[in-house]
Formats: sequence, C-alpha cells, structure tokens
Amino acid sequence: MATGTEPPATEPARARGGVRGATRAAIAAPHLRTDRWWLAPAATTAGLLAFVVYSTWRAFADSDYYAAPYVSPFYSPCLAERCRPMHAGPNWEVFGGWWGISPAIIILVFPLGFRLTCYYYRKAYYRGFWASPPACAVAEPHRTYTGETRFPLVLQNLHRYFFYAAVVVAGILTYDTALAFRDEHYAWGHMGLGTLVFLANIVLIWAYTLSCHSCRHIVGGKLKHFSRHPVRYRMWQFVGRLNARHMLLAWASLVSVALADLYVWLVASGAFDDPRFF
Repeated sequence: MATGTEPPATEPARARGGVRGATRAAIAAPHLRTDRWWLAPAATTAGLLAFVVYSTWRAFADSDYYAAPYVSPFYSPCLAERCRPMHAGPNWEVFGGWWGISPAIIILVFPLGFRLTCYYYRKAYYRGFWASPPACAVAEPHRTYTGETRFPLVLQNLHRYFFYAAVVVAGILTYDTALAFRDEHYAWGHMGLGTLVFLANIVLIWAYTLSCHSCRHIVGGKLKHFSRHPVRYRMWQFVGRLNARHMLLAWASLVSVALADLYVWLVASGAFDDPRFF
C-alpha cells in the first residue's frame, strides 16, 4: 500500500545514503523546523573560532606569560629550558635547551586533547563545523555516516585517558593559584585582583573536569549495588549534578582560562598594573 513516503522511483537506490537512504521517509524538505535553529550552531562556531584564534596566538607568542606571582595557564607547567624563571613556580626543564619553539605547545596538547574528545565539545564542533547534523531534526548534507569508527574520529576513545592528564594539569593550576597569594617579591599573605581571577578560573576548571562523563563512570561505574558502596554513590551523585551542567561549565571554563591568560599578558606587558588588596 502506498504511503506517500516511498523514495522516488527515478532515483537509483545506490545513489542514496544517510538521511536519504531507502529506509528513511522520503521528505523533500531538508527540515520542517520553523524556528531559527541555525543560531545555536552559528554562535558555537563563532565562540570556538574566537578561542582557537586567541589561544593559537598566545601559545606561539612565547612572551609575556609570567608576571610575578602569576603564570599564564597556557604555559604552566613550563617544561623547557627556555622558560622564564619562576620563583618556586612550575619550572621543570624536562625538554632541555633543544626545544626551540614556545613551551606552551608542550603542555597545551593535554587540555586540548581533553576538550577535543569531550562529549559536549564533540557535539559542538560536529554541528558547528561539520554540520553533522547541523541541529536536531535538520538533515545533514553528508551522504554516508560512519560514526566514530574510522580514523581520525576513532581517537575520540582516548577521552578517558586525556581525563587523567587533565586532572594532573588542574592540580598544577591549583598550585599556581596558591602561588597567587604572594606579592611581586614572593612574600606570602598577599592578594591582588589577579588572585581572584585565578581563583575563579581554577574553580571552573575543576568543575568542568569533574563534570566529565568519564569521571562519572570512574566514580560510579561497574557497580551493581550502590547500597554496598555509599561513598562512591555520594561521589557519583555529586559528579552527576555537575554533569547536568556540563555544557555550561565547558563554556565557562573556556572563557575563564582565556581571561586568566589575558590578565597575565596585560600585567606582564606593562599595559595594566595588578591592583593589590593587601
């Protein structure tokens, strides 16, 4: 019995794929949405592009990333011999003098890998840059779909391992935040506007890191009876509440880490004096 949704008889079956496949309803319109569905992917693309441009510039600048007692989160820990000396700071000359480009490139691969493989960011840039799909109930332009089963998208499965690296990086940034309670002469018991910037950043960094789906699985996965594991159950509940705000925390922490770097750059370049509270 004809239903009115059969594929046109003139279109070869082998030429169809994706949402135009033989098993899908033959709807000529690309979508039936009447709202401005394109605003969300467009805003996402603009926001991600802005961060990529800014962070790339700062990562390769190799300058103005330290103004005692603040070190840019893009350059911490500094793992090359060419790093600026930071009194009691994260100076670990692992790579020696042979490393000839910005030391930020060494460390940024870990938080970058964590965010690139993050479940939310995957959704964000799949929709924003690849239109796969552009939005809910909107047909994507691709004729085939292989998911994340082929290179390079199969590397998304490394997310859980990038999570471990992200925890280490967050721990180092926590140490940097503690160092921000010094003055420019490295005396403890002081606080400036930069200290508040670093405090806000590290809170958001930890909130985003712990809201990760991999973290939720680590603390509460593979358990058959929560009643037998009350501590892990409480941890799972806490992470679950953060996970419900994963998208918000992803954007908030992305903005905060850029603002923390911007603040250090302004102070280090002499464009701005760090106001001291005490």
